[in-house]
Amino acid sequence: MTGPSTGRPSCSNASSSVIVHSTHGRWKTNNPEKKNVQGATFIASIDQGTTSTRFFIYDKYARIIGSHHVEFTQFYPEAGWVEHDPMEILESVRSCMTKALDKATADGYNVDSGLKAIGLTNQRETVVVWSKSTGSPLYNAIVWMDVRTSSICRTQLSVQHLYVLNFFQDSHVFRYSLEDHIMYQLSYESDITEIGERTARGRTHFVESCGLPLSTYFSAVKLLWLMENKEEVRAAIKKGDALFGTIDTWLIWNLTGGVNGGIHVTDVSNASRTMLMNLNTLDWDKETLKTLGIPAEILPKIVSNAEVIGCLGDQHAAMVGQACRRGEAKCTYGTGAFILLNTGTAPVKSTHGLLTTLAFKLGPKAQTNYALEGSIAIAGAAVQWLRDSLGIISSASEIESLASKVDCTGGVYFVPAFNGLFAPWWRDDARGICIGITRFTSKSHIARAVLESMCFQVKDVLDSMHKDAGEKGEVKNEKGEFLLRVDGGATVNNLLMQIQADLLGSSVVRPADIETTALGAAYAAGIAVGVWKEEELFALGQNIKTASIFSPKSSVEWRKKKVDSWCKAVERTFGLADLEMTPEFVVVRNQLPNFGKTSTVGDSILCTGEGASFTDLATGHDVSTSGVRYIELASGYDFGT
Repeated sequence: MTGPSTGRPSCSNASSSVIVHSTHGRWKTNNPEKKNVQGATFIASIDQGTTSTRFFIYDKYARIIGSHHVEFTQFYPEAGWVEHDPMEILESVRSCMTKALDKATADGYNVDSGLKAIGLTNQRETVVVWSKSTGSPLYNAIVWMDVRTSSICRTQLSVQHLYVLNFFQDSHVFRYSLEDHIMYQLSYESDITEIGERTARGRTHFVESCGLPLSTYFSAVKLLWLMENKEEVRAAIKKGDALFGTIDTWLIWNLTGGVNGGIHVTDVSNASRTMLMNLNTLDWDKETLKTLGIPAEILPKIVSNAEVIGCLGDQHAAMVGQACRRGEAKCTYGTGAFILLNTGTAPVKSTHGLLTTLAFKLGPKAQTNYALEGSIAIAGAAVQWLRDSLGIISSASEIESLASKVDCTGGVYFVPAFNGLFAPWWRDDARGICIGITRFTSKSHIARAVLESMCFQVKDVLDSMHKDAGEKGEVKNEKGEFLLRVDGGATVNNLLMQIQADLLGSSVVRPADIETTALGAAYAAGIAVGVWKEEELFALGQNIKTASIFSPKSSVEWRKKKVDSWCKAVERTFGLADLEMTPEFVVVRNQLPNFGKTSTVGDSILCTGEGASFTDLATGHDVSTSGVRYIELASGYDFGT
């Protein structure tokens, strides 16, 4: 968003003439910006996170001259459900903007006349559907970590979108191919094998186009849940009054006019997390939309990260803020933890449980950078749990001193699988455990185990990342070390950073300013209006000399023993969730269906002939009225018997 009354100024040379050298991605200058100078340049940044909203104002040397933050309400209507009030999020943004501007003005900065653009970075995957005519949300925002869509991911999608149906009649198995409309006869045994193979492939059904597996994590399945379970959403879509978006889209639409001409857009990084964008075309994938039954009319237009507005998803913004070039990786420690490795201008397919995603595209004509990502659902949120649910600490900052009272966990291992495990495990049936407890165990041991759990999860992801990227896909220093760049609020904890280095067996680099997410969005906004150039930012890179470096102090033997025990603990979380079990695959017995006849099961289309029953192959239980979604076939195919 451009600043008030300034449009798109041409000031690309404003900073280059005074650059001396970079300090942690910012410029050190012999001619610093002065207060109340006519024509002073400022860039602002909205950082809308999972638990709080922040607003930063930077001068043209990317130094913070004003900021404000507020926390907002978390709603947990059922176990595993997490929601936000979209209106509260919008109000938190407006409040932060006003108060940060007031602070900067009180300090003598003439921001009102010098503000050139506002960048935006946001929690990804969280979805909102709202009314185009009234601007009101049709339901609360469903947050990225919410797992209510487990049944969709486990059965409805993996079964509904197979391209082969198998039908049983007497002792014979018939297969109808949706791709070539041909009926085949198979043996019973081979069909059972094929069923297992097709179901297993269901999770990766859309990976080729979007790089993402079927998971509760991504936006598409949250939208499907809203379409299937909320009448207000269905009715608005039918009337053409519904708009869909992630949090960036919701905020941009409101801040650019809302019902009075608000711009309905999203950026490529946020769009890449919906499961609906094709990574190669950078547009909504028509086949995916058709398969899922999602109308394209409700989706926003996809733009680059530095175009209509400087906008990136939070983890992508941190990559820009850290100036991560090809072969370099960063980890942001926030509510969750997110590790991204820049793989350059070509997507790299993961075979070790990671996500192939877009990194950034800083302008309509700029090169597209891709990344491998490992997402960890619970990191800093585990510290909040210690504080808010158990009362072991009264503030998040206390955990470092409490954990420092002991030099080990005393054999305690904590796995924070509160809503399942993300990369590289991808187990929605996992639930949190704390094991190894004895009478010797104290609050300090548990606190240290919580910190270790964050670091173990990061190591799991990095191990997979090393395997996927290979030696040629990573940049190492002169010592042969792969340096992990870190940022986010939790990185102020020196003990956490040292534990991370010890478990990795390589150094961890923390910049002098850890707010790289907001900085990345500011960079994108500055690039969009010509204050900065992409090549300047990445040529400067990160000055390691100004950063804190944590080097490993542990032995290889200690590290191996700890990791082995951690892996055993992780395995014990599997299958602990009390998930609703629905059949993995549905077959038709007794007669072949007449495809010209349809009936309804719940909100789904059931294609069947009269009298056909649907039975779960594994259990033998009749599931004809269980609400399982079946594939809707074209009418007119009657194969008889």
